Amino acid sequence: MTKALIENIAERVVFLKDGRGRRTHAVLPLEAYEELLEDLEDLAVVASRRDEGYISLDELKRRLYGKAEIPD
Repeated sequence: MTKALIENIAERVVFLKDGRGRRTHAVLPLEAYEELLEDLEDLAVVASRRDEGYISLDELKRRLYGKAEIPD
């Protein structure tokens, strides 16, 4: 999520307060909520793959194209 998107969401959040004026809930547009959920899901995938090994770009191309010679 970009900084601009976060700022855009923050501008549209409405806070509900208790009798003492303390914020108790945040109400945000459904679209913004769904974007936040997608970002959380992406982060969960990244975290679950944290210990996976890495391969070089050349190796990836070899696997994708199934041949030793790599196209540019």
